[in-house]
Amino acid sequence: MGDIADSPPLQLHKWDDYVVVDNGIVNITFSTPEGMVIAIQYNGVDNILEQNDRERDRGYWDVVWSKPEHPGDNTDRLEGMHFSVVLEDEDQVELSFKRTYSPSLSYKGVRLNVDKRYIVLRGISGFYSYSIFEHLEEHPPVVLYQGRIVFRLQEKLFRYMAVSDDRQRIMPTAEDRERGEPLDYPEAVLLTNPSETFLKGEVDDKYQYSCENKDNRVHGWISGDPAIGFWMITPSDEFRTAGPTKQDLTSHAGPITLSMLIETESWPYNFPLSEDYPYANERGIVSGRLLVRDRYINNELMTAGSSYVGLAAPGEAGSWQTENKGYQFWTQTDDEGYFLLEDVRAGNYSLYAWVPGFIGDYKYKFFINVRSGSKIKLGDIEYDPPRNGATIWEIGIPDRTAAEFYVPAPNPMLLNQLYVQNSAQGFRQYGLWDRYTDDYPDQDLVYTVGVSNYQIDWFFAHVNSPHFTTGLIGQDNAIARHGIHGLYRLYSVNVWGSLLLEGRNVIYLTQAVGGRPFRGIMYDYIRLEQPGDQD
Repeated sequence: MGDIADSPPLQLHKWDDYVVVDNGIVNITFSTPEGMVIAIQYNGVDNILEQNDRERDRGYWDVVWSKPEHPGDNTDRLEGMHFSVVLEDEDQVELSFKRTYSPSLSYKGVRLNVDKRYIVLRGISGFYSYSIFEHLEEHPPVVLYQGRIVFRLQEKLFRYMAVSDDRQRIMPTAEDRERGEPLDYPEAVLLTNPSETFLKGEVDDKYQYSCENKDNRVHGWISGDPAIGFWMITPSDEFRTAGPTKQDLTSHAGPITLSMLIETESWPYNFPLSEDYPYANERGIVSGRLLVRDRYINNELMTAGSSYVGLAAPGEAGSWQTENKGYQFWTQTDDEGYFLLEDVRAGNYSLYAWVPGFIGDYKYKFFINVRSGSKIKLGDIEYDPPRNGATIWEIGIPDRTAAEFYVPAPNPMLLNQLYVQNSAQGFRQYGLWDRYTDDYPDQDLVYTVGVSNYQIDWFFAHVNSPHFTTGLIGQDNAIARHGIHGLYRLYSVNVWGSLLLEGRNVIYLTQAVGGRPFRGIMYDYIRLEQPGDQD
């Protein structure tokens, strides 16, 4: 792309019900005062969004919420009631679509003040969006489950989807899904009569295209004729809940692109005009070095290379996994354990970490108070992982995933070819929870320490079956949503020495309460330790 100064200046056109922003590359039409994106003109296409959809269904923000006194999901498209132009010049336009909550209003919307913002810059083939949600003390309480920005593209143009370098393919249409055979939940469909014959007999399930926050940089759709790509680009993960390993939706059949709310080189942006948005010079830096102490492995302190270190709202160790109100900032340490957390919003945080190869969660003993422009150097900090004594035996690797265990081949009648080709993510195939009883039709898995190999002898998930029942621990539904881990929980069970006999000993892992087939757990690592040192 040429110099921005060589690009035409921005133009803003306003009518009673619409506003159009044109920078000579992309032309975007918004409904007013609602603030829906109803048309995107680009590369000779009048509207790359699906024109067969209603205007409010093409490009929008929404939230899923409920009233505490009346639980139950409600979806609000966040239609604005007041439109204004925050900035208009030849280089930048910023638009605002606001709605102020009032119990006297007739709408049934979420109990929040909402300000949706859109920014168009000169010489840029796209646009930016952010939203401000405000809950005042006088507002009634609200439960907010998720917020999203969604775009529905022209189906006849966009058939090829890309989530990552190794997860991309031609996708079925919405009509293909409607003609298909529903499976265990509405999102999963067996394609029985698709428009592309090579898709026949495959499973399509939007959860198969989910991505962990740390890997969710850019995803979207490609049209071959004309040559157009539509991409959702995430410059920062700070707004995302539950830390770097939380799995969320990306793009999926429709074609739909959404962000569960890479221009990382440009972040933080210097152009949003909300007073709630801090620029780079108003943010802080936190640095240090993480070391690990485990004398049963090494008498010396060990460097915590490739560890995850993050700032999140104050809480107990590991609480960042379920924290969803504050901002989070995460990084990985280098080989020597050094970490650098940049562009941190001012605020009071706890510093958390976890170290691959060691169990448990770390929390720094002091709060971290980040101020505008501050540079906080913590020096060396030490993590003492939970440990009672030396290891007698272990199963798996303490890396917070079940990826090293046995992931079964899928039912050949329920394949997604993408994960036949990409076997490293074979755990995303549909119906693996049902394969346990195929492999163990008569009795449960038996694992013999010192003889069995966990890579082929330990089923990746403790699933619900007639003779292998589980309860609900994490409440994150990770098995049905094709994850390889759920919420991380550490459990320790004391085993009395008097219960152990010379020779063969048996430990049963079972739970008494079952339920739906997806209710289960995935193991990360199991270890039997010697008794601790006696003083």
